[in-house]
Amino acid sequence: MAQGAGRTIAQVVGVVLLAVAVSAFLAVAAVRHGFFDLQVYYGALTWWVHDGGEIYDYLRPFTQYGFTYPPFAALVMLPMAYVPWLVAIVISVTATVAVTVVLFWWLVDPIARRAGWTRWFALAVALCLAAAFEPMRETVNFGQVNMLLLFLVAVDLLRLLPAGNRWAGVGIGLATAIKLTPGIFIVYLLVTGRWRAAFTSMAAAAGATLVAAALFPDASREFWTAALWNTDRVGELAFVSNQSLRGVVARLDPEHPSTLAWLVLVLGTMALWAWRSRAAASAGDEATGLALTGAVMCLVSPVTWVHHLVWLLPVLILLVDNAMAAPARGRRRRLLLAAALVGYGLLVSRIVWAWEKDFTGLDGFLGSNTYVWISLALLAFLPVRRTTPAGSAAEAPGVPQLDEVDGRAPAGERHRVGGAFPVR
Repeated sequence: MAQGAGRTIAQVVGVVLLAVAVSAFLAVAAVRHGFFDLQVYYGALTWWVHDGGEIYDYLRPFTQYGFTYPPFAALVMLPMAYVPWLVAIVISVTATVAVTVVLFWWLVDPIARRAGWTRWFALAVALCLAAAFEPMRETVNFGQVNMLLLFLVAVDLLRLLPAGNRWAGVGIGLATAIKLTPGIFIVYLLVTGRWRAAFTSMAAAAGATLVAAALFPDASREFWTAALWNTDRVGELAFVSNQSLRGVVARLDPEHPSTLAWLVLVLGTMALWAWRSRAAASAGDEATGLALTGAVMCLVSPVTWVHHLVWLLPVLILLVDNAMAAPARGRRRRLLLAAALVGYGLLVSRIVWAWEKDFTGLDGFLGSNTYVWISLALLAFLPVRRTTPAGSAAEAPGVPQLDEVDGRAPAGERHRVGGAFPVR
């Protein structure tokens, strides 16, 4: 009892110290954006609801930024027009924190159970580290919706699809109706042959879009015929915050970025993703499917601002998961933990901003695209863990071992987030 109490006290002290250290880091390193994007949403909805303007005509004063999401997103955000600004901030931050806690519980808890860690302690440490993660702190400081969309997709891929639930796909469809880029998860379902979930997601996206069109016909017509195609409202493609393949190409020649070069890169990246995603689906590894598709979405989207890279969080967590499933003193565990540490460290560091004003030269090419290189490496090398027939071999309870050749879990292991480990 005394030993257990001592361990708990040590863990509480450790979490408090880590939280203080992260808070100090954020106080020094975090850029304050004043909920800029949330101000755009709030201003556009207020202009639309109370001032009689068209939502897609609104521009935040002294900027070229306006509401860029589909009309269904406006419907979802509509209550924001009826609350004070400070309440809108509280709702935005609270919602982001809440879905992050749930998502991290799904991803981190299996690692803690297999490794024998105290589960609340593992979750608390992971959340503290996430708070320092640049895309996460940018999401919160901008008042963005990234984590909410990631959560909707994760509900489908981590909970409903593995359980064979007939509603699997609805979350992906709603996320796509709110912001078009999660539509790549519909492609993921098609590529991996989950036809029912794919058609459910398409029906959900279409249904939500039609509901918005019926309620707001003028706004819908404006979005689909004009606002969607107005790229000036999004921002400069060569801006260093655009950590996509399109951004890489644009920074090579900001005045005349090559569309052909970008399309070739996109096709090659999509081919790699399709091959790896099919392997993950065949292995029953839905978490890796989520992670790989989130990474490729960031790469092939024309614009991937730094805050969009919260979609890389599942990949980094799964690197740790695979490392802890490998032999304790093996080279594979050290390699995977080192990869997770390096990736996380760079994505905390704001390193790309060192080339914000000048991204010319070899150092500019390599440094200003650091987050793109990380996304590509994670897409290419995140291990896939394979489901094998029950009872084909024995392993230590709760401690899956990775095959040293291909990194896939041997007999009895299934990477089903939130499920029992191992599956026998």
